[in-house]
Amino acid sequence: MKFTEEHEWLRVEGDLVVVGITEHASEQLGDVVFVELPAEGTEVVKDDEVAVIESVKAASDILAPVDGEIVEVNSMLEDSPGKVNEDPTGDAWFFKMKVADLSVLDDMMDEAAYKAFIG
Repeated sequence: MKFTEEHEWLRVEGDLVVVGITEHASEQLGDVVFVELPAEGTEVVKDDEVAVIESVKAASDILAPVDGEIVEVNSMLEDSPGKVNEDPTGDAWFFKMKVADLSVLDDMMDEAAYKAFIG
């Protein structure tokens, strides 16, 4: 897995990149009550706002971690947003992207660097 400073994780599955938020992010948000996901087929540019998470504490935007196309969303989260708190790095992934060049992930943090980042 790779990690961003915005507390997103990325996992390569074949030619797709799966994106979600980290356990640290889900703990900081508190109980998630609403998730708005992007439309499948949406072309995004790195740092575009692509999803919204609302919790009892705050609302947060999920930014596109890389350029690409949203090819699948985890619609289960719209019906069960609390899954983000229960399994943030597993079943509660947000979307899958087709990325032109997977080497863009090489510059992102690995797990050890992310743990150091969150201190």
